[in-house]
This record gives sequence, structure tokens and C-alpha cells, in this order.
Amino acid sequence: MLIASIVNLLFEIYGWFLIVRIFLTWIPSIDWYKNPWKTIAAAADVFLNPFRIIPPIYGLDFSPIVALLFLRFAQIAITRVLVYFNL
Repeated sequence: MLIASIVNLLFEIYGWFLIVRIFLTWIPSIDWYKNPWKTIAAAADVFLNPFRIIPPIYGLDFSPIVALLFLRFAQIAITRVLVYFNL
């Protein structure tokens, strides 16, 4: 159960990290080539980039929403498997 709790916590932290990255894109004055913004973008974009193949609908980018949903489903599935095996 300890491993399942740690994995669940890591998923939660990364999910909030992605949310921070998504909200920071709304601030046009951020220079993404300077730290800490560069680090945040590099860590979050590794996960977000595969979802960017989803085209915007009426000018709205729904790929971050799909990415967050995928992350939550993966979190639920992986932690349930870990709990099932008592890890």
C-alpha cells in the first residue's frame, strides 16, 4: 500500500504541475526561455506534446483537457493495480 500511495501522490503532483503550465500559457509576458519557466515548460511539454495532434475547435485548444483526463485515468488504473497486489 505504501508504493500505491507514493505513486498516487506523484500523479497528483504532476497533474498540478501540468495545470500550472496550462494557466501560465495565458500570461503573454512570460519569457519561456528563462528559468524557472523553461524548466516548467520542458517537464510539462513532454507529456502534453503528444496530445497536441488534436486540432483546435472554434479556436479553443482542448488537448490539455484530454491530456489531464488521460493522466487521471492512468492514475486510477495504476494505483488500483498496485492496491490489488498490495504494493
